[in-house]
Amino acid sequence: MLPRRLPTLLAAALAGLVATETAAQSQRVLVQRGETLVRQHCALCHAVGRDGASPYPGAPLFRDLSKRYPVDVLEEALAEGFTAGHPAMPEFTFSADRAAAIVAYLSAIQTEPNARPQRR
Repeated sequence: MLPRRLPTLLAAALAGLVATETAAQSQRVLVQRGETLVRQHCALCHAVGRDGASPYPGAPLFRDLSKRYPVDVLEEALAEGFTAGHPAMPEFTFSADRAAAIVAYLSAIQTEPNARPQRR
């Protein structure tokens, strides 16, 4: 004879699995959106994928950014107005949602996700 609580336990377990899958799917969508944004706005100068060289000499490879910066802190800079120390790079300002998507993508492609940024 099955315990009376078994249907409730099974329903709770199923709900947990669905929530986990929904969160994973949302993260995949966020990463894909971030990839679209960096390809649209940054790929002219930077290598924005998991391989390849930057088209503009000296432009950092996006997959290696964690060696320079904690990638998660870039979200605020992207939302407030990101500018580089050289005049060839335009200033970019993204909405909070777009900045979060870009950081999700950057985090997903890092060659050394737990790298400690090098002091300059």
